[in-house]
Amino acid sequence: MNSMNNKLTTALLCALFVCAGSCGCSKSSEEGPGGNGSGGKVEGTVVKPAYSRSKILKNPLNGWVMYGSGTGDPSYWDTEFYVSELAQTVKVRDYASACYIRTGWATLNPAEGVYAWRDPSTKVGAMIKGALDRGLPIALRVVVDGRDQRENTPQFVLDAGAKYALDNPRYPDRKTPMPQDPVFQQYYAKFVEALAEDFNDPDKTSFIDGYGLGKWGEGHSVAYDTEDVSKVDENTERVKREVLDWITKLYARHFTKVPLVINYHRVLGHPTGQGGANPNSESLVALAIANGYCLRSDAFGMNNNSWGYTDWERSIAASWRYKVPIIMEGGYIVSSHSYWNDDRGYRKDHPEDVRQGEFDASAEAHVNMMDFRVGSETESWFTSAFSLVQRFISEGGYRLYPDQLTLPESVRKGSTVKIAHRWRNMGWGYLPNNLPQWNYKYKVAFALLDAQGKAQNVFVDTACEPSEWVESNPFSYESAIAVDVPAGEYTWAVAIVDTTRENKPAIQLAVNAPVTTDGWVELLKVKVN
Repeated sequence: MNSMNNKLTTALLCALFVCAGSCGCSKSSEEGPGGNGSGGKVEGTVVKPAYSRSKILKNPLNGWVMYGSGTGDPSYWDTEFYVSELAQTVKVRDYASACYIRTGWATLNPAEGVYAWRDPSTKVGAMIKGALDRGLPIALRVVVDGRDQRENTPQFVLDAGAKYALDNPRYPDRKTPMPQDPVFQQYYAKFVEALAEDFNDPDKTSFIDGYGLGKWGEGHSVAYDTEDVSKVDENTERVKREVLDWITKLYARHFTKVPLVINYHRVLGHPTGQGGANPNSESLVALAIANGYCLRSDAFGMNNNSWGYTDWERSIAASWRYKVPIIMEGGYIVSSHSYWNDDRGYRKDHPEDVRQGEFDASAEAHVNMMDFRVGSETESWFTSAFSLVQRFISEGGYRLYPDQLTLPESVRKGSTVKIAHRWRNMGWGYLPNNLPQWNYKYKVAFALLDAQGKAQNVFVDTACEPSEWVESNPFSYESAIAVDVPAGEYTWAVAIVDTTRENKPAIQLAVNAPVTTDGWVELLKVKVN
């Protein structure tokens, strides 16, 4: 869409009128809606909703991510920290818009046909229920590799004949399955299908981290040989591409309503975990995206060129900017990693340095989501780097609002009226309405609200595309609206609605203005004659 180039052509005398909430209003005749370039005039009152810089917006695929504790302890969800800048204690979950859970396949599926998330008496079931009960949709990464943690693949899969490697005989319970093995793929496909039965639901699920191979499930150090997990031969490139194509298509086939992500790494899918970029990694990222994925990295703030977030990862983020969203996870655990040896020059015993490094890398990559991991990581964000928490709220992700609208104060029943409206996204990310799982379902809509604040007439403008709104640029449109309500007093309202859910408001807007319980932003009183 083109940016607005409206010009005020006629100055009208100001009159008293009622304007809802924290909005600036004036009488005008707007020329040219800008967005569709059709020209003409829009008569009415100009309303300028006040932008909110600090409002926490808990929107889909946007904002801070709280991590599941893994204990199922209900008290975890009430974790608090004292914030000196606010001179008060705050709850972490009040700042989060999702809960990320990284766990093993065996934890979720301990026996054939048994799915622990359906049993709230299990730790993982209680953790998921705890998040959902508190309004936090979950995100999941399922780990299958057993080398670095424990046997993450269920024993019944191995008993059925799935091939695996035992990297270290001292740890017989740390088996690593071969992802190209047909028995592994058969059982894994059944598991993913069951997972989607419950979590292919945007009310429950923020995103699925749908690759999960390799150490920590991060997509590197993937084993394809039962005798030598680091083996690379003439078949490696073919096998890893076939495996990535299989697993991404598997998740995409079942998760049709929930975004999918993959860890972008310069040795994606390779048997190694560090070193220079594999020449095929970029094409594998593109393949995953073509299969319906967006991007995530687990190494933000790590500037170590042998295994951290390097120029290769930066170039991937830049090349896919505003095409797919990016989700961030910090690379260092400050309580256990020697982060002060990083090339960036972090100071020992200064975790706030790492938080700054993560924030700077996130700003450069224009990420939509940042992480509150458990323990000391989350604590340091609130106790020594809270200004960065606030900055991400103000600057990161997407922050959409209508900065100017022209609306009539008086209309005739049965008539068609014009509304001019201009939108901005003040965040560095974008609303990924273009994802195949969302299929452009979020649209701008206007409503006439009755005296009880209920929408009596809803008008969806399909020409407005929120995924195009980036970098605070103005995007302007003109909507023609048929008025079909009984005569009386109403209020103009606006929202970004979910067209797959009866046009209900779905995206919180960054405005200081009255909002109805249904999510409509009130704009201006209007009389229908």
